[in-house]
Amino acid sequence: MPPTPIRVVIADEQSLLREALCALLDTEPGVEVVGQTGCTADLLPLVTRTHPDLVVLDIGMTPAGSRESLLNRLLHGVPACHVLVLSMLDQPRLVQSLLDLGIHGYLHKSIGYSTLIDAVRAQRETRSHQTVTLPLRPTLHTVGTGPSSGPELSAREVEILTHAAAALSNRQIAVRLGIAEGTVKRHLSNIFTKLDAVSRLDAVNKAASLRFIHPGDIRSTRRLRVAT
Repeated sequence: MPPTPIRVVIADEQSLLREALCALLDTEPGVEVVGQTGCTADLLPLVTRTHPDLVVLDIGMTPAGSRESLLNRLLHGVPACHVLVLSMLDQPRLVQSLLDLGIHGYLHKSIGYSTLIDAVRAQRETRSHQTVTLPLRPTLHTVGTGPSSGPELSAREVEILTHAAAALSNRQIAVRLGIAEGTVKRHLSNIFTKLDAVSRLDAVNKAASLRFIHPGDIRSTRRLRVAT
């Protein structure tokens, strides 16, 4: 018997993008779009009616002063659900604050569709714990101080992954660091292998849980030693 589909609600004020996402996700096996809205005021009633497993939310449609309250209601309310933020906002401190609240991922709208669907499917692993906020940082583990059996990232890998956590594209990271885009891709491939990650989102979440990265403070990577 096939697994129960992941029930998804799309919340984005850009109607063309929202409707396109709904149409695309509805064609994916194991995914069912159960609702959509372009208005923050309609989101909680929609979630109450449809009981989604996941809300894909454009955080930019919500006033800054209301974001924490909305996310707490979505993450801890009845029904509770996972939240994947999809946004044009490129602000590392915002990303970190949202992760601290318990969202299950942050993607920039410049990402490809394959990255989005990977992120949506990744929610299946933890759907049974919807009423619990899954900790993104359960243990304190920095390079060189964690258990010897754990993964190690080089200073450059930490730097690249920190920029990736801030939703920069490979090209943007390459420009920021003054290296070739192919070099960024090679480092990311090595990171995926070390962290046993299947996507940028998965790698960022795993690295954050191990305290390898702190998206809100890129300068912190200078304090990490180079793994040998």
